[in-house]
Amino acid sequence: MRVRSTVLASVAALAALAAGTPAAQADEATTATVRPGDIVGAEPSAFHPLPGQPTNTKAWKVHYRSTTADGAPNVVSGTVVVPQDGRTGPRPLITYAVGTVGMGDSCAPSNNLPGGTAMEANLIQQYTLRGWAVVVTDYEGLGTPGVHTYTVGPSAGHAVLDAARAAIRLPEAGLGADTPVGIMGYSQGGQAGSWAAELQGSYAPELKVKGTATGGVPADLLKVAAFNNGSYGSGLIFMAAAGQDAAFPELRLDSYLNPAGRLLVDGMKENCVAIDSIAGSFKRISDLTTRDPLAQPDWQARLNQSRLGRTAPAAPVYQYHALGDELIPYAVGRALRSEWCARGADVEFDTIWVGEHVSGVITHSLEVANWMADRFAGRATHPDC
Repeated sequence: MRVRSTVLASVAALAALAAGTPAAQADEATTATVRPGDIVGAEPSAFHPLPGQPTNTKAWKVHYRSTTADGAPNVVSGTVVVPQDGRTGPRPLITYAVGTVGMGDSCAPSNNLPGGTAMEANLIQQYTLRGWAVVVTDYEGLGTPGVHTYTVGPSAGHAVLDAARAAIRLPEAGLGADTPVGIMGYSQGGQAGSWAAELQGSYAPELKVKGTATGGVPADLLKVAAFNNGSYGSGLIFMAAAGQDAAFPELRLDSYLNPAGRLLVDGMKENCVAIDSIAGSFKRISDLTTRDPLAQPDWQARLNQSRLGRTAPAAPVYQYHALGDELIPYAVGRALRSEWCARGADVEFDTIWVGEHVSGVITHSLEVANWMADRFAGRATHPDC
């Protein structure tokens, strides 16, 4: 397929440029004009919340330029969905960050939205029914060459913001530079959306971001890992370790793993969340390693690079978290809220009193959509710092 060959060639060119090869140097003049969010390739796709379910939308799979956690250029894939409702004026755009789907390329949202098998498609449909366009990033390395950089916050934040840029620059989508943008995400998507909110003022100041709705946020990975070690969610620790190692190969994860650990992590890189979470559950870090990487200064430094709360989002934030969250401690969410508030952010925090991690994104979806609709309508916020 032509678009795939174009994307692979672009990835190779970016790698060559980073390596400083003669070919890259010869092409440096043209590469220097490339911007994050520029589209590398686009092709028609489809959006179905359930198999075959009509949605009165058009969709495109896009490959677009973005930036790694360390500032190098890369290419990320995603899906742009636009309602076909006859609207001719400007419409809002949601840049949507999905929760954990897994690490294998088959798990990428762009591979599952067309067939009606994407886990959060019914949530996304709530926004298209309101007349909003939606762009869903696949994140770095999920659906594109390389290992998915799972839980690497800066990379994910870049991918979310650049997805919005790509949707706006896609001629077929009918959006424009003045398109109002909302950022949404829960769980892994909550981390990605929160990072996008923190980075937007410096990385993508031209985007007209009206607000960020973020829930179940793993704002401090070291605290989340300690909470899940040996529990139901322990597989997430090893997925996160593999994602950090993908972004920062100098961490040398393989040198810490015992044979059982290598087998588990290798399998996680090829599978989706249902298999990965079951395979990794109720295991302790000590069960699968010869020594704990999370106790090492280099690992701690990289994990802390993904810690949220150091920068106040420029636009208002609606943050929500389940009191009984069994995967991401409620205290981690509250601490993020406190840090943002201390830095002057406009934050409204909502506690989900009944429910757990997964149910939170479902039961609170109407409140999230209504809050974002108020932002698009220019209504006053109600911060509760």
